[in-house]
Amino acid sequence: MRSYVREARRKVGPKKARIVPVIERLAEEHSDAQIALTFENPLELLVSVMLSAQTTDVNVNRVTATLFQKYRRPEDYLAVPVAELERDIFATGFYRQKAKALRGTMTMLITEYDGDVPERFEDLLRLPGVARKTANVVSAERGNAVGIVVDTHVRRLSQRLGFTRQEDPVKIERDLVKLVPRADWARFPHLLIWHGRRICDARRPRCEECPLAADLCPSSRLSAVV
Repeated sequence: MRSYVREARRKVGPKKARIVPVIERLAEEHSDAQIALTFENPLELLVSVMLSAQTTDVNVNRVTATLFQKYRRPEDYLAVPVAELERDIFATGFYRQKAKALRGTMTMLITEYDGDVPERFEDLLRLPGVARKTANVVSAERGNAVGIVVDTHVRRLSQRLGFTRQEDPVKIERDLVKLVPRADWARFPHLLIWHGRRICDARRPRCEECPLAADLCPSSRLSAVV
């Protein structure tokens, strides 16, 4: 197995030479790749990303379709009993933890940021319930990507493409930011996520349909016969 992987990587070339062609081909294949969450302003973006933990974007959008009609300002999340907020976000799972994080975040937005979602990455990380992945998503969608979002699709495809051997998301991001051109930091995760959903399935990747197969992906079944 190791010899096959080594041989496949030799055939497709070094990762630094492949990264731009990979991005270009994925961008052509998935020209509609973008964040799947529905939002209209920074506050809705932040809430949507916070609610997306351990659930699907489709499920979050279903919940926020009515949630954002009721909760329009940070104050609104604090104006109702905790139990009511929990009921309103129940379908996203882990509703107690998420309600606590939301209320803590809204309190900090009001007391320290005049009710606005801060621009600085470091300030986003200070918000209760906001870890690096959430801060990365919010920053990227606001046009100020300071890193690369690493979710399950990004982790899997980055490994399959030979861009990292790491398992830890922070270490994977560290490898990717050294490799991916900064101008592509925001769209790179979307391209991998959409490719992972549409073609590069976790269990049954459809290599015969993949624009990266054979000459750019060391994990492709087709690369073995090039």
